Amino acid sequence: WDEQDGFYYDLLRLPDGRATHLKVRSLVGLLPFCAVTVIEAEQRQRVPGVLARLKERVTHLPHLAEGVFVSEEGKLGVNGRGLAALVKEDRLRRILRTMLDEAEFLGPYGIRALSRYHDDHPYVFHVGRDAHKVAYCPAESDSGVFGGNSNWRGPVWFPMNFLVIRALLHYHLYFGEAFEVECPTGSDRWMDLFHVAREISDRLVRVFLRGPDGRHRA
Repeated sequence: WDEQDGFYYDLLRLPDGRATHLKVRSLVGLLPFCAVTVIEAEQRQRVPGVLARLKERVTHLPHLAEGVFVSEEGKLGVNGRGLAALVKEDRLRRILRTMLDEAEFLGPYGIRALSRYHDDHPYVFHVGRDAHKVAYCPAESDSGVFGGNSNWRGPVWFPMNFLVIRALLHYHLYFGEAFEVECPTGSDRWMDLFHVAREISDRLVRVFLRGPDGRHRA
């Protein structure tokens, strides 16, 4: 987690023990918020020991406790629902602000694998005299690396979008309609997470729709 950027990045650990963030805004930074599940009252009653062990585990790992959220009896959500998540509310809002920005991840046909920010600002990592670059490449790859595809360089992955939509729906079940975010970011359109999930779903469907000329839009 990078507190300044409000986003998750890969962490590269060097042989000398140092570590540095690889500041590539990709699906890697969205996956932590996808690790979430709603826990209904019936489920808590059926396996009470599971939640107790989970909370104990988090307590003994302070570095995880900064981000992990496990709701307790006094912090239950809508209809008494509990929640277990790797991302707390404050971080969730910051991640969504970036994800729902049309200049970043939110594209006309879904969530991009790589932020469009890197179209104008490729990420370059120097190793000795070599420079390794990650740039926005939403269609066919411009190099033979990774088999010649650009899956992690900008295209919309349906399976990854499914994980994002699922996460949004689980957070909505817990927070309810009172939790709203701007979608798209900067549009002054505010909606709850159910409608954010529907907005992304509608954009995914556009891939298969025909325009007024009878041709597919994408």
